[in-house]
Formats: sequence, structure tokens, C-alpha cells
Amino acid sequence: MVNRRLFLAGTATAAGTLAAADAAAIPGGTHFVERRADFDAAAFAAAVGRPARIRQVYEAVGFHANVLDSAKNSFNGLRFGFGYPADSIAIALAAHGPSAALTYDDGVWKKYHIGELFAINDASGAPATANASFAARAAFDPGTDPDDPGGSFQDASIQTLQRRGLIVLTCHTAVEEQARAIVRRGFAPGSASAAEVAADILTHLIPGALVVPSMVATLAVLQSVYHYSYVTLTP
Repeated sequence: MVNRRLFLAGTATAAGTLAAADAAAIPGGTHFVERRADFDAAAFAAAVGRPARIRQVYEAVGFHANVLDSAKNSFNGLRFGFGYPADSIAIALAAHGPSAALTYDDGVWKKYHIGELFAINDASGAPATANASFAARAAFDPGTDPDDPGGSFQDASIQTLQRRGLIVLTCHTAVEEQARAIVRRGFAPGSASAAEVAADILTHLIPGALVVPSMVATLAVLQSVYHYSYVTLTP
């Protein structure tokens, strides 16, 4: 599987722009429209096509942090209510539009003013400078009571849900479009171009995130080829 946390093959200049990177080191490549040659199809197939009896995909477009609560409820209902073994459940998070930011690491959130870009505030009411949806509340403990509000089974963090089998997908198109918005808003360091910003974001995703060419296309593949049931949240 491609290392989703590779750093760019270069350093920032004094002006703050990003050095050019080898496209092969950038998940999804450097084109605005991801090409087949840049898509890690093997990693995608292994993740979404693993043996499972139940397959479900959650689409998140407008920034929808509470989509994670729904995914947590799916894991719990399928396992504890319907009785499906944990390893027979495959749930994917299809994050695109503003929700692609759910898959960015804290450095990206701070560097590119993601909270300000999407009007996402932290607990103090200030623009968020970190991905508050990622980190687990506590060490994962599969032996906890599912009713325990402080236990692992009620933790809707991405990190804990990944421990339970959540597949995190990042939309390459969304990243490219957001990079252009970041440059337009003046949130890019120095004279960095949109292509450089996109490359930086794509190499600084949360651990385990898989870049897909276009999320709307990916949803079609998940449903038609891998037989995932589809869920989306209304605003």
C-alpha cells in the first residue's frame, strides 16, 4: 500500500513556496483530474473488496463531522444488534467537498486555515486549527461495555472507527478544488501554486486514508462493483 504520509520531495523556500515533488510520491498524482496510472487501484481493491457480509458507504459532502456518529452506530447495530461478527462488516467513509477535510492531518488544518476556509470553529468559537475528528478519546479496548459512554464503542473518532474497520477515502478532485480556493483566499504560504498546495495536502493525510480519483465516481464503483449500500446525511 502506498504510504499516505510521504513528505514532498523538497523543502519550502524562504518565500514559503513548496518545492516540486516527484508525482509518484503523491497519492493520486499531480494532475487536476487523476489518471489511472496515478491511482493505487490495488490498495483500493484490497481495502473495499476485503471479505465482508455487510458493506456500507457513508457519503459526506458539506462538512459533516456527525457522519462519524452514524458510522459508529452502524458498527454497533450490525455487531451487537444483528449479531454480525466484527470482521464481517465493511464500512467506508466517502469524504468529498468540504468533508474531505476530515481526512487531512493537523498540519494541513493549521497551515492552510481549513477552519477559516469552511467556517469550522473549535470549542472556543475560533476557527479550528486541527482535525478534531481524528484522534481517539482513549486507547482502544474491545472488551468495554458497548453501553459505556466513555468506552471504545461509543467513540466516534476516525482513529477508533479505523480500528473497528472504517475505510477512509479522500477525493482527489476535492483536494485539487480546495487547493485552488486556498490560493484564492490567500491562505497559501508565500507564492505557492494550487498544484503545490494540493500536492502538500495529498502527502499529509491522516494515516490510512486512501486517495480516489473522484468520489462521485467512486460511489458508483462501490455500489455497482462491490455492492456497498449507500447512506448520505441531509444538512
